[in-house]
Amino acid sequence: MKKERINVSRREFLIRSSTMGSGFALGLYLPLASTELMAAEGAAAKAAAIPEVNAWVVIKPDDTVVIRIARSEMGQGTLTGLAQMVAEELECDWSRVTTEYPTPGQNLARDRVWRSFSTGGSQGIRGSHLYVRKGGAVARHMLIEAAAEHWDVPMAECQAANSVITHVPSGRTTTYGKVAAAAAELFPPEQVELKDPKDWKLIGKPVKRLDTVDKLNGKQIFGADLTLPGMLNAAIKACPVFGGKLKTFDANKINKMPGVRKVVRVEDDAVAVVAETWWQAKTALDALPITWDEGPNAKVSTASIDQMLDEGLTSKDRVFVGNENGDVTKALKGATTTVEATYRYPYQNHATMEPMNATARWTQERCEVWCPTQNGEASLEAAAEAAGLPISKCDVYKIHLGGGFGRRGAFQDYVKQAVAIAKQLPGTPVKLLWTREEDMTHGHYHPITKCKLVGGLDDKGNLTGLYVRISGQSILASVRPQWLGKNGIDMITFQGFHADGDHAISYSVPNLLVEHAMRNPPVPPGFWRGVNINQNAIYMECFVDELAHAAGKDPLEFRRTLMANHPKSLAVLNAVAEKAGWSKPAAKGVHRGLAVVKTFGSYVAACAEVSVDANGKLTIQRIVAATDPGYAVNPQQIEAQVEGSFVYGLSALLYGECTIKGGAVEQTNFHDYPSMLIKEMPKVEVIVMPSGGFWGGIGEPTIAVAAPAVLNAIFTATGKRIRQFPLKGTDLRPA
Repeated sequence: MKKERINVSRREFLIRSSTMGSGFALGLYLPLASTELMAAEGAAAKAAAIPEVNAWVVIKPDDTVVIRIARSEMGQGTLTGLAQMVAEELECDWSRVTTEYPTPGQNLARDRVWRSFSTGGSQGIRGSHLYVRKGGAVARHMLIEAAAEHWDVPMAECQAANSVITHVPSGRTTTYGKVAAAAAELFPPEQVELKDPKDWKLIGKPVKRLDTVDKLNGKQIFGADLTLPGMLNAAIKACPVFGGKLKTFDANKINKMPGVRKVVRVEDDAVAVVAETWWQAKTALDALPITWDEGPNAKVSTASIDQMLDEGLTSKDRVFVGNENGDVTKALKGATTTVEATYRYPYQNHATMEPMNATARWTQERCEVWCPTQNGEASLEAAAEAAGLPISKCDVYKIHLGGGFGRRGAFQDYVKQAVAIAKQLPGTPVKLLWTREEDMTHGHYHPITKCKLVGGLDDKGNLTGLYVRISGQSILASVRPQWLGKNGIDMITFQGFHADGDHAISYSVPNLLVEHAMRNPPVPPGFWRGVNINQNAIYMECFVDELAHAAGKDPLEFRRTLMANHPKSLAVLNAVAEKAGWSKPAAKGVHRGLAVVKTFGSYVAACAEVSVDANGKLTIQRIVAATDPGYAVNPQQIEAQVEGSFVYGLSALLYGECTIKGGAVEQTNFHDYPSMLIKEMPKVEVIVMPSGGFWGGIGEPTIAVAAPAVLNAIFTATGKRIRQFPLKGTDLRPA
């Protein structure tokens, strides 16, 4: 592979002394704890005394390398992976690497030099790999140039490795820390060459995560832990009915309760209590008399939503075509055998371990927010809007997230609420922390859908036609209507069914029609880890299994006949089948199931092994997973991501359901919305098989294959095809 030659504009990388003087490089040390906040000015002055080589790299005199990361860390390892890519091109000593978050305010002030702050859609690495590597390469060039100028030798005679620059002819050496200040004064190069992947030393290696130690020893601060001098705490209640409003509340009933400082209306649907401690605020809020205007959605229920979706399965109204080829109607009419099935997937909550929270301080001149967020720029925009201040007078300090899964990206309600509360106590930091109950009942939920599938087989058991009708909610129609396509189509609904691209169908079907009847109940939908590939993979992969059994064929061989034109998908499927021993009988009482998808640009497959006893007790014994993300930055992190995604995906399959009664979510905590337990977790074996040439996602693709693989294995074990979820309460006793 040829080296990549990248053009680098001076504006993009040149950090002039005037910028340093204006303060844009100040405050990059996140003021987390109260002692850190009090020392912020000193830390900022210290930061200013250490000039950056470029926007991505600061090197201290002791050779400590600070790499700036714009994306958010929420347990997925993006922080370490991005640092690896910068360090790869920088040729620095990995043992001396630390990281810090720039702020979105600094990003805007510097013409978005760090580009996107959004962390979602499995874009953390695949969406920024090129420019972060470029940042490391430019910094390396400038450091070598500074050393060469100091020695008065040609730059071509110098090499860098492990934070040491060597003048090859003379053997003289110096370190990055000794030349960093001089390098910061240089103009960046117009062009840099990125390494050929075969020469990577750090990318592709299972280096240890940079954030693990602080999490283990308790040093890591999350948003819920944050304390600031003089800080007050707030608890909040919003109308439990979607679309409802706050009617009245009687603050006089609680004003004299211990610690209470203020009771405030928040927008038009919520009330908050501000107190010295959060528990005081929460206790007072529970005692506050509140009257709600529940509005027209008070009659909405799961049953009424199901009726809406059932109508969409057969209606011709508001139907969009996401993929079509051939003549499905003719193919199904001419089929020797037809198979039909209808599946249903429920609303599900993100249920992050750390509930929504944000800390805000507002004055007439400035608004600052400290919060866990998947998109610092979106948080900044929300803060400025709520503050009523120009965005240049606001900033957001990112904190590691105690879970995101999509909830803390597009949705910044908790930030707006925190600022709205702080605005009523000028100059005082106020930390807003939602209760678990508030978090469960005021989410943006994985959308509910139903799916009808009809397949046609010829007399040899070959698939000749496939019809798919999805009836259900559009995320984009609610969250990003400007992203809807022609005539209002939501292509994200068709993930896993696209004709090509990141979410392409993994099979070649001669006659295919995939439709979406858009039906939007008043329950707010949202991007939930994996988004629509989760249910679509179940619909497709379980139905393919149904077709295989109807054709009297082995599920693996049936799939293989449809995948001749999909070699990468076939490769991961073959890999899991081989490692799981598909061609050999499973142990007594153990049954297997398969699934394969392409999504978020990666190719993933799984083979699950389950057992079901005579009483219907399910045990998921093992799942073998394979993923081809093109390039694997950190194989160990990929394995961890696969395992973690299976916890999330299987929890959804087993237990995840939000039901609606009286226009509100009924589930309020982990007692009625549980996660799977450690004892329920299967053994997971991960095959990381990067084929090169492209960058696929990691955090979301593999979540999709666990559930259908397990469901197909359950059918093999019991003879029962499960088409409604979650599995809790389902009779799994063998037929």
